[in-house]
Amino acid sequence: MAMNGGGFGHGRSLGEEINGKVYDKQLLKRLIRYAKPYWHWFLIALILILSISAGGLARPFLIKTAIDEYITKAYEGVITTGHAVSGVRQLGIIFLMLMIGEALFSYMKTYLLQFAGKKIIMNMRNQIFSHIQKLPVVYFDKNATGRIVTRVTNDTEALNEMYVNMAVGFLQSIFEMVGIVVLMVVLSVELTLVSFAVIPLMVIITIYFRKKAREIFGEIRRRLAAINGFLSEHLSGMKIIQVFNMQKKKEEAFERINHAYYKASFKHIILFGVFRPFMDVIRLVALALLLWYGGRNILGGTLAFGTLYLFIEYTNKFFQPITELTEQYNILQGAMVSAERIFSLIDYAAEPDVLARGDLPQKLQGRIEFKNVWFAYEGEAWVLKDVSFTIYPGQAVAFVGATGAGKTSIINLICGFYQHQKGEILIDGVRIGDIPKLQLRKNIGLVLQDVFLFSGTVEENIKLFDRNISSAQVEKAARYVNADNFIQKMPCKYQTQINQKASVLSMGQRQLMSFARALLNDPAILVMDEATSNIDTHTEKLVQEALAKIMRGRTTIAIAHRLSTIQNADQIIVIHKGRIVEQGVHQELLKQEGLYYGLYRLQYQHQVMQ
Repeated sequence: MAMNGGGFGHGRSLGEEINGKVYDKQLLKRLIRYAKPYWHWFLIALILILSISAGGLARPFLIKTAIDEYITKAYEGVITTGHAVSGVRQLGIIFLMLMIGEALFSYMKTYLLQFAGKKIIMNMRNQIFSHIQKLPVVYFDKNATGRIVTRVTNDTEALNEMYVNMAVGFLQSIFEMVGIVVLMVVLSVELTLVSFAVIPLMVIITIYFRKKAREIFGEIRRRLAAINGFLSEHLSGMKIIQVFNMQKKKEEAFERINHAYYKASFKHIILFGVFRPFMDVIRLVALALLLWYGGRNILGGTLAFGTLYLFIEYTNKFFQPITELTEQYNILQGAMVSAERIFSLIDYAAEPDVLARGDLPQKLQGRIEFKNVWFAYEGEAWVLKDVSFTIYPGQAVAFVGATGAGKTSIINLICGFYQHQKGEILIDGVRIGDIPKLQLRKNIGLVLQDVFLFSGTVEENIKLFDRNISSAQVEKAARYVNADNFIQKMPCKYQTQINQKASVLSMGQRQLMSFARALLNDPAILVMDEATSNIDTHTEKLVQEALAKIMRGRTTIAIAHRLSTIQNADQIIVIHKGRIVEQGVHQELLKQEGLYYGLYRLQYQHQVMQ
């Protein structure tokens, strides 16, 4: 049974924390592949960013030129005031043009990066959702819905931040730092060394920050996934919480989970709250050293004032990209954690399947054989033990037994939701593993005890949003299964909007809709799992009439606690603790006075006593 995925997700549930490297080459390569279709947008954005950075480096140099070449020389009488004013005016025009250009380029850069980032994340979410639909049922048994939702929403958004703010911004920061260092060294090696005297201390602090940030980001993601999982589970079970007055307990449980997330988030705030001011202090120390050393040189006549101004500006600018690199590292931390979690989902092996076979008819006959089948959900905790039976095309067969006997497991195997470990399951003489899942499930109509309805119209829920099915076909199927009567009384009839909970519909009405849904697909095999257990007596008559219609010419498998609904079955199979203990028709099983007889007496004791 394929219960584990490959790659990052092998044998791991989403609730586990993944402790990978900060710069995982494989992860980065995969993330880059998603961006490849939009490489030209990123290239244009990079060119714009480099232009913005070059303009940012040129502006202080223009002011330095204005001070040293025009203002100072005019003050000293080296050049005339008119010449100085003319020169400053020209530099001012260039400065203004640079500012306008930077503003325009910044807008274009932001638009391009946001466009590319949103496109990448849209494609990634589509891929994730498509993959989720192909995952085996066991995956959803092991992973809370909230955690899966977190992968599709929060984690992908963290990657969006990386693509938009870090991908090109990292190169911008590097370019600015390199440009500043080169210009400073060209102007004065001594002042450059003074400005960078604090770099060793800055490196030590940054290394410590990186280590702590990684730990905190992993914890934040875990806590957030726990909140989403808790909310998803408890919102679904709100009726139970209210009926059993569990509100206070659940509030306390949520408060604990929420407080854990708060503490993790607060650690993040404290880390950055300490790191950023500390970096500012280092920057101010560098500026103080620069002012002290540069001021002495100005007073000694060996340094121009404009040059000192330029170094002060460049020192400030040098620390700005360092801060930005730290924030980008912050983004990268979150992105790497999110990427690992997303790829753990994507790498989880999809439901095993086989290629379409031309030798199999699209419409199956419905012969089902179990030959010495053993099945367990986990390890060797066998749910089915050496089960063998044959259901012939067109037969109506019922499975009876106590809760946990293995009845639903048989249905899960027939539908291909799980794979058995021992024995053989044949459909029309072909091993079930050799039949493509799509072809198998097209031939199975599944009617469950709890009918799932999507948000949409009544018609859309019956035809399951299949555009190839017309409204006339939907109405015909609904009339055939006695659903048309109550649908016609609804406000907008077949176009009435219903939500997922479908609170406006009774259990019986939802069940009739599910019959119409099954009939539209014209399945060869009809499977009903406790389909009439929660229906009132009046509605049950309508359901029984509908069942009699849709069972005609189909292999029907039914699981029911109400033995009245299966007395006319062609075959009744009694399951006890994973084994078949009795098999036959209703009257035969009663005469045996075995397990079936005991179940019958429990339900109809007053009739037996008569």
